[in-house]
Amino acid sequence: MPETHDPNRPKPPAPSLWRLAGMGVDLAAAVGGFTLIGWFADRHWQVFPRYTITGAVLGLIGGMYNLVRQALAASRPESRRQRRGPDQGEGRE
Repeated sequence: MPETHDPNRPKPPAPSLWRLAGMGVDLAAAVGGFTLIGWFADRHWQVFPRYTITGAVLGLIGGMYNLVRQALAASRPESRRQRRGPDQGEGRE
């Protein structure tokens, strides 16, 4: 039986919201991953908390760099569409 379109059914969130949520997860994964690597290094060489803190800082720097880079890339097409106006085509830049 074919599925019919229900006009009362709410639309799913826009893909850009999923992209933004993914950016936050990327940041958390970078900080958590580097912190975990630093913690394992601290356990191996028994120099707590030197490498744990270093890993957390490196993860934060790398994660923030990636977050800013992705946010700028995500906002670029939006600003181009607003500058062109509704009467101009999407393919022109």
